[in-house]
This record gives sequence, structure tokens and C-alpha cells, in this order.
Amino acid sequence: MSRRRIGFWYRLAAVIAKPPLVVLFKRDWRGTEHIPADGGFITAVNHNSYLDPLSYAHYQYNTGRVPRFLAKAALFKVPFVGAILHGSGQIPVYRETTNALDAFRAAVDAIERGECVAFYPEGTLTRDPDVWPMAGKTGAARVALMTKVPVIPVAQWGANLAMPPYAKENKVRLFPRKTLQVLAGPPVDLTAYYDREPTPEVLKEATEAIMAAITALLEELRGEQAPDRPYDHRLARAEQRRKAAGEGTK
Repeated sequence: MSRRRIGFWYRLAAVIAKPPLVVLFKRDWRGTEHIPADGGFITAVNHNSYLDPLSYAHYQYNTGRVPRFLAKAALFKVPFVGAILHGSGQIPVYRETTNALDAFRAAVDAIERGECVAFYPEGTLTRDPDVWPMAGKTGAARVALMTKVPVIPVAQWGANLAMPPYAKENKVRLFPRKTLQVLAGPPVDLTAYYDREPTPEVLKEATEAIMAAITALLEELRGEQAPDRPYDHRLARAEQRRKAAGEGTK
């Protein structure tokens, strides 16, 4: 299927965002050869800063295959920002409402039209103490197994050094200039799951394969080894509650 044209609104967003990104940051972009030239596909990206959607979008915009992000529905109500999001084809996510499935359907529809849909499988900024990718949610895997399109893992590093996640003092640290590193890898092989019923266990295994590919790319960028097991925020919160309850009974 042919690729969709970038369009006015995406170009307007680029005109606004690219100049400060070019001036304030250095760039180390690799793996663009893995971004498909045509047809629908998924990118699965780690999330470590409120700034990293801009750095990743800049990277992929320059390949000519712009990503359609899944973004919080509240952002679409912000004046001007909402107009850009709507006009550029971003996908609103209505969490824990009767409209929650709309984002899933919209992602599938966009892919079937030959577009790229970008997923942050972690679902939020990483809470891993060392800023490694957390355990992922299954949305990207579910769409991938339904559409059977390529899933391109993407790792990024550097935006978090300028705007750390969950910093106590939410200050932007622009100087010295940081390098925005983005690395895309070859498609994740999910063919073993295509003919299987998408049970929670199958979706979990496919998600783990996607997250493992992202983490391996991030290890390459950082020159470090990730933990053997990804941080799971739900398990960490349960452990904190367990410890708090234990201390409360003393």
C-alpha cells in the first residue's frame, strides 16, 4: 500500500519544532534503513522524557515516514496544540472510558491505510531507577498480530539528560548541549505468534519480544548492560504496599 503524504499540519509542526531542536541539540541518528519505504508498519519506542516524542518525531520525519502517535485525549482539547494533533492525524487515547477501544481501532485503520503508528509500549515514562525500559503493555503486540505488519524497535537516549523523567525539580538542562541519540533496528520477528489465539499469555510473550529488542538497542546506545529482568511498576507498587502493611503491624 502506498505511503500517505506528510500533509500541511505535520509540516507546520515541523516548522515550529525543528529549529529549536537543531539549535539546542546535537544528533546521533542511526538505523533509518530499517524504516520501511512503503506500507503500514508499527514503531515501538522507549519513553524516558517528556521531550523524547519531539526528538523521535524529528528523527522519523526526516525519513519521510511520519509517525502517528497515540496521545492522551486531553491534549486534543488544548488550544492550537489540539488543532495540530487533529490535523496531523494523531490518535487520541481515552483511558478507562467507553471510548478506550477507539484508539485501538484507529491504529489498525491507520496501518491498513499504509501509515506508521508509533507505540510507547511502556504506556508512560519509565520508572526504572536507571532509566531502562520497563515491562511493556500489550497494545502494540495486539495490533501487530492483527495486522501482521513490520514492528520496528526504536531506542532513544539523550532527551532524558535534558529533561529527566520525574525529576524533583522539573528543570530543562540544555547546557552543555546534549546529543539526541535514536537507533532503529530490524523488524521484530513475531511470525511464531501469527497463527496462535491472541491469549493474554501469547500477547505477553510477543510484548516481551518487542521490549527485548528495544532494550538491546538501548544497550548499544548506552554501552551498558540492562538488568536481567525489566522493571515492573505494578509489582514494585505491590511490594511497597506489602512492606508498608508489614511495618504498620509492628
